[in-house]
Amino acid sequence: MRPQVVIVGTIVLDAILFVLNLIVAAQTGSHAVLSQAVYSITDLAGGVFLLGGFVAARRPPTREHPFGHGKERFFWAFTASLVAFSVAGLLVLTSGVQQVLSPAPVTHLDLALFIVGGTLAVSLASIEITLRELRRDATTIASLLESAHQGLKTIFYQDLVSVLGSVVAFGGIAVVYVTHNPRIDGWTAAIVGVVLIAMGFVLAAENREYLIGKALSPEATRPIIQVAEKDVRVRKVRSVQSMMLGPDDVLVAMRINFQNGLTTDQIEQAIDELGQAMRQAFPALRHLIIEPES
Repeated sequence: MRPQVVIVGTIVLDAILFVLNLIVAAQTGSHAVLSQAVYSITDLAGGVFLLGGFVAARRPPTREHPFGHGKERFFWAFTASLVAFSVAGLLVLTSGVQQVLSPAPVTHLDLALFIVGGTLAVSLASIEITLRELRRDATTIASLLESAHQGLKTIFYQDLVSVLGSVVAFGGIAVVYVTHNPRIDGWTAAIVGVVLIAMGFVLAAENREYLIGKALSPEATRPIIQVAEKDVRVRKVRSVQSMMLGPDDVLVAMRINFQNGLTTDQIEQAIDELGQAMRQAFPALRHLIIEPES
């Protein structure tokens, strides 16, 4: 999978949407259209954060960070979710409430409907970019949502929320077009703001699990354990501890009870061979610690 392609594509599309929605919001006075502009610029900022995290995570290990910088991607995904959802949601919600309490005229509704419809189309195109990369990697959406690719998941959720927000905004502006009630425009923006804030909390909570050190699932750990259990030199796998250091970077520490009678050299050779076999069975295993017992 090429996360950088999805991220860069999102940044470009968001930049286009921000400019167009901001121009139309200024002309129409629609807070619903303004909500799309606000979300686009914060979504763009979130994409920049994700791209920065992708680059930072590729730095080699140092003395201060002996296991590398893989968690940079988790941190910047967390930051992107806060900016793109929570900050944008608060701004949009505030704008909508102001329009409800002190309604201002909304004009050029045809233009507003056109730009919101265009935003919906572009958001669907952004989702297609993600789906194309998933198909290229023979990965399903379910696998993506269950994975530790927080950056890609954040972008996917951003696009889904953008589609939902565009549908809500389009419907709200259509109601204003029929009823000529500008307060509906404010209520529409407020609803979009609440949706953004709610999604921000959901993503922040999920990213938190990886930042504080989430372990592999039992299903993901099973291939690693099976490699050890099939080796005739191993009597029993005593314990397995793991931590996700990045979407494709895992630390595993194991206590393995080896057969009696093995020499130190034989145990060292067994550890080397087990490590190689385990990495072949689970390519994301970058850091392996085996504590032998005999």
